[in-house]
Amino acid sequence: MNSLEDEAIKQGDLLRDKGDLEGAIAAYTEAIRLNPQNAQPYSGRGRAYLRKGELDKAVADCNKAIQLDPMMAEAYCTRGGCHGSNGDFDKAMADCTEAIRLDPRGAEAYSVRGSVYGLKGDVEKAIADGTEAIRLDPKLPRAFWVRAKLYDMKGEFDKAIADWTECIRLKPQCAEAFWGRGNIYAKKGEFDTAIADFTESIRLDPRHAEVYYVRAFTYVKKGEFDKAIADCTEAIRLNPKYADAYEERGYSYQEKGDWEKAIADYTEAIRLNPQSAHAYWGRAYVYAQKSEFDQAIADYTEVIRLRPQYAQAYRRRAYVYAQKSEFNQAIADYTEAIRLHPEYAEAYYERGCSCLKKDDHDQAITDYNEAIRLNPKYAEAYFYRGFFYGKKGDHDQAIADYTEAIRLNPKYTEAYFYRGFSYSKKGDHDKAITDYTAAIGINPKDGFTFYTRGYSYWQKGDKAKANADFAQAKKLGYEATPARIYAGI
Repeated sequence: MNSLEDEAIKQGDLLRDKGDLEGAIAAYTEAIRLNPQNAQPYSGRGRAYLRKGELDKAVADCNKAIQLDPMMAEAYCTRGGCHGSNGDFDKAMADCTEAIRLDPRGAEAYSVRGSVYGLKGDVEKAIADGTEAIRLDPKLPRAFWVRAKLYDMKGEFDKAIADWTECIRLKPQCAEAFWGRGNIYAKKGEFDTAIADFTESIRLDPRHAEVYYVRAFTYVKKGEFDKAIADCTEAIRLNPKYADAYEERGYSYQEKGDWEKAIADYTEAIRLNPQSAHAYWGRAYVYAQKSEFDQAIADYTEVIRLRPQYAQAYRRRAYVYAQKSEFNQAIADYTEAIRLHPEYAEAYYERGCSCLKKDDHDQAITDYNEAIRLNPKYAEAYFYRGFFYGKKGDHDQAIADYTEAIRLNPKYTEAYFYRGFSYSKKGDHDKAITDYTAAIGINPKDGFTFYTRGYSYWQKGDKAKANADFAQAKKLGYEATPARIYAGI
């Protein structure tokens, strides 16, 4: 090897390690021009092409290197990495194993083979290879990088963080390591630490839309929707076809109550990825909030087409049908949700409400009972069962259920009101007044509650307090004769 050829190869190695892949390729190409029979620059250029993602060119260079020097372990290792990236795992395993046979102390071949085992789903063998790579070369950042991803796959997050941290120590400019570690912190719920790592990854390499997206996702977890929107917008600028970023930005707009922008983003996400059940789900929710029920039903129907076993989609569509007073369709969807998920307490509860609207009292009480059996802390189910008993005139049972609803939710205004109403029906106006007063304490803007309390005062003969409450009710927009209290309840 002459000095010019040697210098060109060294220059290629240096530029490749610095990340200047174009410069590295040019230097290796010059070395090949100087000596086309030297395997080394073909192998080096193959590694540069692999890092660029130009896999066909990388394989071609590795083939040439192996042809010139069948004992060149690094060329087998690089070709194995290419095959792994192409999804040809058997060829990748064969090349990595041959590289290890030729050079048993070649840490990188173990690292690459570990990656391939991981892609094949054999996590234990993958970790074993990653560990061997680290034993052979404790200063090989890639080995820690690979093993960190494998520990992540196993859910061993602390071990993954330790390996990402070591990778960062060895290679402080590795943006992907900060990204990877940030993902683990996010999974652990350590959102501020995750955001710090994502931010450092972006500082080191601001070109990756995915990092902006995951930081946005983390901001959403913290409820910082403006920051999430800004990051999604940057992700979309970097990759205008990034459906997930539109979807996440749509969700952030949704949480801010900006319905039109949310719908626009969900719609674009659907255009880019028509198979995204999540985007249809989000848009359906927004349409329902806007009372555009037909559009909501159409989107929930699409969710069901894409995910026919998703019980919650049937439940949400049923809820919208109920809003349209189409109770037969609602009950059918609730029933399907229950068939798919027999312990779905919310579906039983909501089906009970639809049955109550249809005056199917037997089915309503059965459903409320089942909802309470499945979730004994379901305050709303107790409340509506109490409401049902009240309509039947069983005020003792109604009071018992309202009392349990209040125990579970001490701020349950309606439960205080209707318990007060049941007490008044029983003639116990002192307890009724106590409950109406509690309801007013929670919601002092409800004129009807002042009116009902006034009625109880009236029944007790306390005309002054009754008139004061009637006056306040009128001030708040409610005015009626005492007889109207019972109408429609």
